[in-house]
Amino acid sequence: MRLLHTMLRVGNLEASLKFYCELLGMKLLRQKDYPGGKFTLAFVGYGDEADHTVLELTYNWDTEKYNLGDAYGHIAIGVDDIYGTCEEIKARGGKVVREPGPMKHGSTVIAFVEDPDGYKVELIQLSSRESATPQKELVSQ
Repeated sequence: MRLLHTMLRVGNLEASLKFYCELLGMKLLRQKDYPGGKFTLAFVGYGDEADHTVLELTYNWDTEKYNLGDAYGHIAIGVDDIYGTCEEIKARGGKVVREPGPMKHGSTVIAFVEDPDGYKVELIQLSSRESATPQKELVSQ
């Protein structure tokens, strides 16, 4: 068994694709419209679905906004340079809602950014051991 994807309902598919692909460096893996159900599914991620967990963006054509609920937490992405990544995200129009720094009661360096629908994405500074593993670049060129 393995985790395949996490699904988020989004109010503006184009804005969400821009955020996840342009600001966070994910790739659009596949997208399909379902006219009978009036929705579109777009799958984004850092690698092929056969080998990576991905994010499913569900756009219901007649819904512009959702109540996020208080049970949902966040998505987490490991980055090699959290300070540079946050500066790049801000420079490209993204919203950093918690600047990089150590987490409360710990030493892990984290930051939070917010997508167009208000979902939180946690950025976690990878340790030097994890950084030695080849990683996809977070912010696309």
